[in-house]
Amino acid sequence: MPGVLGHLEPRTARTTSDVIKFALWPIAIMTVLHRVVIKAVNGYITDDFTPVYKASLAFLNHRAVYGENLSFVDPHYLYPPSATLLFSPLAILDPEKARWLFIVINAIAILIAWYLLLRMFGRSLSSIAAPVLLLGMFMSETVTNTLVFTNINGCVLLGEVVFLMLLLRRRDLWAGAAIGLTLAVKPILWPLLLLPIVRKQWKVFPTTIAVPLVLNAIAWPLSVDPMGFVHKTLPYLSQSRDYFNSAIVGNGDYYGLPPALVWIIRITFGVMVLISLWLLWRYYRDDELFYVATTSGVLLAATFLLGSLGQMYYSMMLFPMLMTVVLRNSVLRNWPAWLAVYGFMSYDSWLSTRFPEAGRLADYMKTTFGWSLLLLVVFAVLADRYLAARREGRLAAGIDPEFVLAARPRAEEDSRPTAVKNSRPPAGEQNRISVET
Repeated sequence: MPGVLGHLEPRTARTTSDVIKFALWPIAIMTVLHRVVIKAVNGYITDDFTPVYKASLAFLNHRAVYGENLSFVDPHYLYPPSATLLFSPLAILDPEKARWLFIVINAIAILIAWYLLLRMFGRSLSSIAAPVLLLGMFMSETVTNTLVFTNINGCVLLGEVVFLMLLLRRRDLWAGAAIGLTLAVKPILWPLLLLPIVRKQWKVFPTTIAVPLVLNAIAWPLSVDPMGFVHKTLPYLSQSRDYFNSAIVGNGDYYGLPPALVWIIRITFGVMVLISLWLLWRYYRDDELFYVATTSGVLLAATFLLGSLGQMYYSMMLFPMLMTVVLRNSVLRNWPAWLAVYGFMSYDSWLSTRFPEAGRLADYMKTTFGWSLLLLVVFAVLADRYLAARREGRLAAGIDPEFVLAARPRAEEDSRPTAVKNSRPPAGEQNRISVET
């Protein structure tokens, strides 16, 4: 028995990193099991799966899919015919087993995305990043409510991570197929198509366009009312609403803000986003992993905040950007950035029986606050780096701070992340990133 249990005894040479990993792995694994087996199976009053199941059942039985009254605040079926085609096999099962299967599919997709994110940033399962990222993902509101509400966001996250990895590896046709599949289901990732445009990876677009077109071409004649999506659902999606909407326009409608003020706020943030995107492209486009992951987060956060609809669990798509914190030149290595992350990732409720008005305001606004602060932090960090580099006359060498430049070893190619090794080499030594062990 001592031989079997002897490995549990701490050794003098055990590192702090090992201790943290041993502490976090069981907590992370149990959190995953709790979210999937208990929270998700128990469900909640918000139910995103029932409309999907009813639409799938109607599709298989040649009945109308888009016949809902969209004036109600209950979850609606808002997916295109291509998504209905992909969802339809769920209706072969009874509703409970179909829901459980949907939960498992999304949970597995999130776990695969977690592993691929580690690999994309040059981390292994033995690194301290593995349990930290796993625990952070499954403790978050976005993963928890995706599973509890039984939404498709987990699969969309996997599609995003696969798209970014393949984009970095210059596997353009397959990258297009990955994002095209997500667009056929839920076009939330469309802003990411700016990345292959500015990187001139034109081969991404044939498969990006072909996948949803082919799926819709198959689904269209099989559906009883495909034009219902065009005439009824698309106009609904283009409108803002004042409930379950954390976008600026949604909160403006809810709190009765003057439309002019709402537009001023949106335009102000829009200008900051454009400046941030320009600085990222101008000074970081050859630093491919940092550029792609950071820019993807800026594009998506801006869409959630400035568009017509932004829901808190959309924040799942920001995990690639948050993972850039392991890079030395990350824009997220400061406390305001993680205050922002708390706003749009935390599962905490701020509703208060003692302070009902203040608690309701804090709870309803924390997501909007988080997205806003994240974009503000990115803008402030990049602008400060640019101004400092211009003041010191070193813009030609990039805008990374001097402490980042000084810490870069001369020979670092062997330590760079797999995704970056397989991508186009950076233009110059000044644009290379370091990977911390």
